[in-house]
Amino acid sequence: MDRITSAYLEDFRRQQALPQGDQPTTFEHFVNYCVLSDVYDDEFNIVDVRTGGDGDLGLDGVAIIANGTLVSSVNEISDLSDTNRYLDIRFIFIQAKSGTNFKGEEVAAFGEGVLEFFADTPSLPTSDDIDAARELMQWIYDHSSQFKRGRPTCELFFATTGKWADDKHLQGLAAKAKARLSDLNLFSKVSFKPLGAVELQGSWQRSNNATSVEFTFANKATLPDINGVTEAYVGVLPLEEFLKIISDQETGSIRKHIFDDNVRDFQGDNPVNSEIAKSLSTNEGTNQFAVLNNGVTLVARGLESTANKFLATDYQIVNGCQTSHVLFNAKDQLPPNLGIPFKVIATNNEELINSITTATNRQTEVKDEDLFALSTFQKQLEAFMSSVEDRYRLYYERRSKQYNVQEVEKVRIITKSLALRAFAAMFLDEPRRAANYYSELKSMVGSSIFNPDHKLDPYYTAAYAYYKLEYFFRNGQLPVRYKPARYHLLTAARHIAMEDEQMPSLTANKMERYCRTLNTQLWDDASSILLFNKAASAIDQVLQGGELKRDTVKVQSFTDAVLKVVRQ
Repeated sequence: MDRITSAYLEDFRRQQALPQGDQPTTFEHFVNYCVLSDVYDDEFNIVDVRTGGDGDLGLDGVAIIANGTLVSSVNEISDLSDTNRYLDIRFIFIQAKSGTNFKGEEVAAFGEGVLEFFADTPSLPTSDDIDAARELMQWIYDHSSQFKRGRPTCELFFATTGKWADDKHLQGLAAKAKARLSDLNLFSKVSFKPLGAVELQGSWQRSNNATSVEFTFANKATLPDINGVTEAYVGVLPLEEFLKIISDQETGSIRKHIFDDNVRDFQGDNPVNSEIAKSLSTNEGTNQFAVLNNGVTLVARGLESTANKFLATDYQIVNGCQTSHVLFNAKDQLPPNLGIPFKVIATNNEELINSITTATNRQTEVKDEDLFALSTFQKQLEAFMSSVEDRYRLYYERRSKQYNVQEVEKVRIITKSLALRAFAAMFLDEPRRAANYYSELKSMVGSSIFNPDHKLDPYYTAAYAYYKLEYFFRNGQLPVRYKPARYHLLTAARHIAMEDEQMPSLTANKMERYCRTLNTQLWDDASSILLFNKAASAIDQVLQGGELKRDTVKVQSFTDAVLKVVRQ
């Protein structure tokens, strides 16, 4: 392995808190991370993507992206389907070889493994991870009536630390694999992409940079001086320039993370979005779009402008998520000079950014709970987690990729969804929902979860417990067979750690002391591994010698049984 790739691999290992001494496995994680970081904007758990091991069909990574979201369960994709009313699917398969050569037999075996994945009945043994991915795949094709934007794509990535030299034999094997997969008639497109050291290094560098974009904004007016704003412009932006902002020009994917500060995610083919799409299908509609649409507001924390040329860094679309997605989905049918009402604001004032978001989104019906992500509570939680001393610090990610340019362990980054799940499991005794029914938890935001009156301590404690548990899994101190019950382990750990002590109200001052007692055990390596081993024993007691599978944790009776054991 060359010196640069070796250095990047070691940086990655430290960031992800992976153990030393197992370079092949670390390289598999590294390749999976590089590939997905190029096609997927949000943070993801590298352990959930890796499939390498016994029964892996020769696949080191499998990712299924549905409607722009990385999914790992039927419940997740079902929620997306219900919300968006369509399915737009990308199947991504990854093979990583730490050697410096692309070998024909390995390329051929990779293609065979992907074919086995889509077989009605695989002829080779399959692991739990492959079975779970296949279950998702089967659900997707059972709901193929929702492929309104075409059949799924199938993308194969084969990586080594060498260089792809366009060898005729290797090209032939890759072409053969693509042809056999195309013959299944399951995909709109099949692609095979070889990745060498140079490509992996480029992906790693991109994953550690803040999002930036250059665009030309000619038809604009400069707004007068505004308190808290560095500069601001309003005007009409051509579609071809707008697409540079909202999509990655290399991969062609929409940049999901730039809509994090928007109040709502894309709502799919709802009546309003369908009306926008319908109007764009006529000449009159495209002609009148600039005067009939409320437009898009971009807020940049860094903005450089020279005449009509703009460079925006660390930016967000705070209003216009629905419009942006409709335009992106219809881009091939629209004229490149279609005018988009557009506003650019440069500011680092978080209060002002929240005010802009709230004001621009009040133009349409928005529920108060949709605005909760902008609340003071979220900012306080971010500050609370980062105020803890270095050894025990976590980084609360209110905005996707906000820590990309900082040297922090990725495993210490806590997303909003992760904080919500961990808190629900540990302090609400809701591990089943945390693991499999996330949409049910979201309806509790503002009341039972992320309540402005709640103490911040339990959110940190739950997040730290999750971090510690993940650390033990990655370093082999806790068997990975318990991963399907990770949220049940959080539930059990609190009850075991606090024994018979009744949990105070989440709004009471006593909750601070209660969490300090938990933190004392979680912060100490010896105490915390002992605690999670006891929690794992409780899981074993419920299983009574049975096997722990993903379906096991989906039923409420399993949660009830775990609670009964730990409350004895």
